[in-house]
Amino acid sequence: MRVTVGAVLVLSWLIGVSAQTPAPPQSAAPAGNAQAGKDLYLRYSCYACHSYDGHGGAGARLVPMRLTVERFTNYVHNPRQMPPYSSRLLSDAQLADLFAYIKSLPVSPEAKDIPLLAHIMSGK
Repeated sequence: MRVTVGAVLVLSWLIGVSAQTPAPPQSAAPAGNAQAGKDLYLRYSCYACHSYDGHGGAGARLVPMRLTVERFTNYVHNPRQMPPYSSRLLSDAQLADLFAYIKSLPVSPEAKDIPLLAHIMSGK
């Protein structure tokens, strides 16, 4: 097999280019502060619709949170079934705090994991 100087130069250039190509940027979502989020949850009366535990009341169930912080932020700014909270009212950083707080709330146990309910469901 005969390798030309041109082929070696092209291969060297391709290896150099791929080594210099930066990795795609990671999502720069703020981590959020759960305590600050709790303060916001209380200040903006989120509990009025979502309850203090995040899964009761007339509003949507928040716990367990199934959205990403980006989708949560977008929904709160542009909701379909609740009052909108513009970025002037709640910044993305504040919504990251609120998201962190909601994620910190405990998930309710399954009915089968509650002894009395498991007993009732088994019919015994």
